[in-house]
Amino acid sequence: MMKITLVTGAGSGIGRAVTLGFLERGYAVVLAGRRKDRLDVVVRDSGVDSSRALAVSTDVGDPAAVRRLFEGVQSRFGRLDVLFNNAGMGAPPVAFDELTFEQWKAVVDVNLTGMFLCAQQAFALMKQQSPRGGRIINNGSISASVPRPNSAPYTASKHGVTGLTKSISLDGRAHDIACSQIDIGNAATPLTAKFLNGTLQANGEMRPEPLLNIAHVADAVLYMAALPLDANVQFMTVMATKMPFIGRG
Repeated sequence: MMKITLVTGAGSGIGRAVTLGFLERGYAVVLAGRRKDRLDVVVRDSGVDSSRALAVSTDVGDPAAVRRLFEGVQSRFGRLDVLFNNAGMGAPPVAFDELTFEQWKAVVDVNLTGMFLCAQQAFALMKQQSPRGGRIINNGSISASVPRPNSAPYTASKHGVTGLTKSISLDGRAHDIACSQIDIGNAATPLTAKFLNGTLQANGEMRPEPLLNIAHVADAVLYMAALPLDANVQFMTVMATKMPFIGRG
């Protein structure tokens, strides 16, 4: 039986790579993101027909939009096997005391509240479908363990994601819902390309950092998704080996 997957933030970066990986392996994928044009490009680039790919413009921070998204999933496919809860954003890297409330709220609304809203809708669907159960994979970050300078909104939201992951894992046991988290360090995307030229370190220096081929991130998510529901990767860290994360640089 073909498995049904939903990927948020599917129009670029990690979401795009994971979406293409799912489609290549025969999954049906619902692509969610703010920009429908970007989602349509991913579907076109995949080369699959419309029976296995559905692009839905969605603001994950809007409860009504998220409800409509999952109603569409149920109407089109009848069930959901995997949610890759990936949509996220950061704030400008300004000094802590210069952050605006609006910058803080924008990040938390997407990275934490949006992840909660999508996970809650997925949980409700997986709980009642037959056969019941499914898997929720939350995209955390190594910032869930160690912050970068000037990253309070992003770091705080990703710490919140870890708590959400643990809570869903516990609450999902009775309903055959597995939940896991992947923490990624320096995946090569347009947003991280600048790291090769130098990025701010904890000691105030600017240093270049290596990047991780995004294909390895997609492979990791696909491995987690393919496990039977009686097995789970609770937390996985995938990172560029030589980036300054472990130890003192």
